[in-house]
Amino acid sequence: MEDEFKIDSIGHEIKALNHIMQRQMVKSAMDFGVDKVTIMHGWIISYLSCNSDKDIFQRDIESTFAISRSTVTNILKTMEKNGYITRESVDSDARLKKLSLTQKGMDTDALIKKAIDSNEQKLDSLLTEEERSEFMRLARKLRSGLEQMQ
Repeated sequence: MEDEFKIDSIGHEIKALNHIMQRQMVKSAMDFGVDKVTIMHGWIISYLSCNSDKDIFQRDIESTFAISRSTVTNILKTMEKNGYITRESVDSDARLKKLSLTQKGMDTDALIKKAIDSNEQKLDSLLTEEERSEFMRLARKLRSGLEQMQ
């Protein structure tokens, strides 16, 4: 029957895996002293930290994390309100706002990195190097194919 719910589907497994990983990341972050930061805020903070030598704009966040403009706008407003980032106009185009971490954002990033490293070590311990490489290859293939369909 075509309209039966499929437990043995790629989409279901990705969604379930995502929920489990989010819960684990929140727990790890709390264990390292991070609270009141959503998972997406943490990823954006880490992204800004890793790219602190470049000008990063909202469109970079949209494309890197594959999320819509309106979602990113709301996330960045919240992050700015909570003191993690600043948005500054650039001389070349007043419409563009460069994103930068505040000191609070940098301090939070150090804690988030510890939590992410801890989680990545746990994930890596569950797969062989060959399995990890194959997983990454397949995940990137799925992502690329889905992006091309849009």
